[in-house]
Formats: sequence, structure tokens, C-alpha cells
Amino acid sequence: MDLKLVSAFFQLIRWQNLVFIALTQFLFLYCIEKPLFLAAHIIPNVNGFYFFLLVCASVAIAAAGNIINDYFDLNIDHINKPQKVVVDKIIKRRFAIMWHLLLSVIGIGFGFYIDYKTGVRFLGVANLISVFLLFFYSSSLKKKFLIGNVLTSLLTAWVILVITYCETNHLLDVFRKGTSLQIDKLARVTFLFAGFAFIISLIREVVKDMEDVEGDRRYSCKTMPIVWGMNATKVFVAVWLIVIIAALIIVQIYVLQFRWWWSAFYCIVAIIIPLMFIFIKLFKAFTADDFHRLSTIIKIVMLTGILSMFFFKFYF
Repeated sequence: MDLKLVSAFFQLIRWQNLVFIALTQFLFLYCIEKPLFLAAHIIPNVNGFYFFLLVCASVAIAAAGNIINDYFDLNIDHINKPQKVVVDKIIKRRFAIMWHLLLSVIGIGFGFYIDYKTGVRFLGVANLISVFLLFFYSSSLKKKFLIGNVLTSLLTAWVILVITYCETNHLLDVFRKGTSLQIDKLARVTFLFAGFAFIISLIREVVKDMEDVEGDRRYSCKTMPIVWGMNATKVFVAVWLIVIIAALIIVQIYVLQFRWWWSAFYCIVAIIIPLMFIFIKLFKAFTADDFHRLSTIIKIVMLTGILSMFFFKFYF
């Protein structure tokens, strides 16, 4: 086996991001959803093997999206990050398309199989829509003003929302039977983490646009830094940073009423303070390397945000 080819493939699918997706979904089920269900003596609808297939479907669709993104971004990447180009340099274009199609079919197929076996409705259709959205994002929407950023952020939030969505019919049945399941608590936490995922992803996508502005400008992209300019784009990112920091502070004030001391301490140290650091460094960033460092720090904050789910295992 050609180790260089294997390494290039893992780089192409962005394996670190796929680990993030799998970790997010596993932690949400086992630290948040399952404890709530078990407290009410209920087993989640999508559980065990079927949940494993759900995670595999999410990972496969994301991997397919990463491949097709690099396929369409080949010329731009030769300018923005020539040392990281894989398509056509190590992996031929036709093989990239073949892997995209295979992984997309796996993700869609698993969705329909879960529908059939568990009674979840339209998961297969949702996965099909996700594949098409990622394709159109890579082929054209990415070059449009803001819409590509918002779409990517929504799909990031969907990674969390889909887990609760898969329990919709089950939750309605549970609600009709009048069990002790705290559906309102599940809904609040679902939208809390989905909201965090959306905003932090939107911030990172715009920062990445600032990093890649030279290549994007040469190929007539209409990203925010090109349309609005760098200063206005920084203000846009800063506003969203203020929103997410303020929201997290409000959440910590709320949870302190329940004496969640360690949870609040973790959030302040591992999430809020790094976000404040990003806010300060944002206006001092001017080069592609500056924005790349900011993007890396934002990715770390995404990870610390995911890991905060552990606390719900102990406090729920």
C-alpha cells in the first residue's frame, strides 16, 4: 500500500474534522440525550448499531463534501495553499470524483436504512439534500457573498440537530403517554449546542475567507472580504464574537444557580477567554498567516465546546 497515497486521502477528506463530527454526535448521545432518556426509563429510538450507522452517514457525507470542495477549488488552492494541494497532484481527479460518489451513496443509503429499520422519517431524504447542498456549495455557492458561509454553518449545526430529530416520532409517542422524560430540557440543550456550532462555524468560515482572499479575488469570487473589504468583515466577525461570548456568559450565570461550579469554570477558561483572545487578535491580523492562526484557535474552541458535553453526564 502506498503510504503517501493513504496520507493524501486522509488529508483530502480532512480526517480531523470528521473526528470532530463523530465525537460531537457520540458525546451528545451518551452525555446528554441518553441520560435524559434513561432517567425516564426509555431507550432512544436510534441507539446502538443504528446510531453507529447515523454517525457513519454523517462522516461519509462530510468526507464527500470535503473531496468535492477540493475538486472545485483546485485552481484557487494552487494560489492560497499550494503545499496542501492533493487533487490532481497525488490523487487523480477521476478518483476524487469516484470517492465523492461512493461516500455520498454510503451516507444516503445509511440514512434510508435507518428510516426503514427505526421508523425515523425522511433521514435519507435529509442526507440526500445535504449531499446536494454540499455539491452546490463547492461548485458555486462558496463563491457567493455570505450564502456559502451560512449554508456551511447550518450543516454544522445539523450534525447536532439530526440526533434529536431522529427521536421526533419517539418523543411524540413518549409525550402522549405522559412519561417523566424532560423534553423541554432536551430541546434547550439541543438548540444551545446547535446555536454554538452555527455561530462558531460562521465565524471560522469568514476568517478562512479573509485568509484566502488573494486566491479568491483572482478567480472572481464574491466573498465578504472582497465585497465589503477587510475592515468591515472584521467588524462582522467581531459582532458575532460578542454575541457568542454574551450568550455563553448568560448561560453560565444561569447554571451557577444550580451550583455547576466546574462546568462554569471550564466554560470560562476553555471557551470564553479564548474567544476574547480571538476578538483582540482579530483587529491585529493582516496577513494570511495571521488569519490562519486565528482559524486554528477557533477550531480549538470548537473542540473545547464539544468536550463541554461531558459535564451534562454528571449534572443531568
